[in-house]
Amino acid sequence: MKVSDVMTKRVLSVSPDSSVLDAARLMLKHRVSGLPVIDSEHKLVGIITESDFLHRAETGTEPKHAGWLAMFLGVDESAKKYVYSHSTKVREAMSSDLLTTTPDTSLEHAVQVMETHNIKRLPVVSRGKVIGIVSRANLARALVSILRAAPTHPESDAAIRDHILKAIAKEDWAAGAAVDVVVRDGIVDLWGTLSYASQREAFRVLAERTAGVKKVEDHLTMEEPGIDFP
Repeated sequence: MKVSDVMTKRVLSVSPDSSVLDAARLMLKHRVSGLPVIDSEHKLVGIITESDFLHRAETGTEPKHAGWLAMFLGVDESAKKYVYSHSTKVREAMSSDLLTTTPDTSLEHAVQVMETHNIKRLPVVSRGKVIGIVSRANLARALVSILRAAPTHPESDAAIRDHILKAIAKEDWAAGAAVDVVVRDGIVDLWGTLSYASQREAFRVLAERTAGVKKVEDHLTMEEPGIDFP
């Protein structure tokens, strides 16, 4: 899937000259945790999020440093922190370190970026303009749609078995295990031996997520003779 398949196309945004109060009100009204900041030329210049409201003078949560620490950090750094926590304009409270994606980017890559940088959303940019937002909420909605649309019953028990065996063959974590699959009336029996105890849950999950499977029966044992799962 691509970013364009799941992104929100209606983009809520604020301008750099908007007040911090207006940005907070907009986020609360529309139940979003962040807004792109777009200037008069329709260019993305920043993003303001809930985290930018964590350390504010109004709530008494602005960073406070002892005098010696302020001297150590330097006047320049102290001044920047003061502006950030006391500013009334979005341009001074927003983050300018922008991470964006494009509509043709794979969903997998977009997720990797969000995980690597621990962020909840990515502006989607095309030809220099923001055309959408992809967020963790979009990913959750996509998952619901995919699972709802998945076929519930393959053609036969044989088709279920074939699907499971092919899926197992693609997984690196299945190395060293000798597993056979028997399916009857949608009930899957897993037989064989494992090299690692952790493989047991992995095989069960793989089988359970296969369309048409009603139940999974686990008969797997460890590789060493005489050792079974408790």
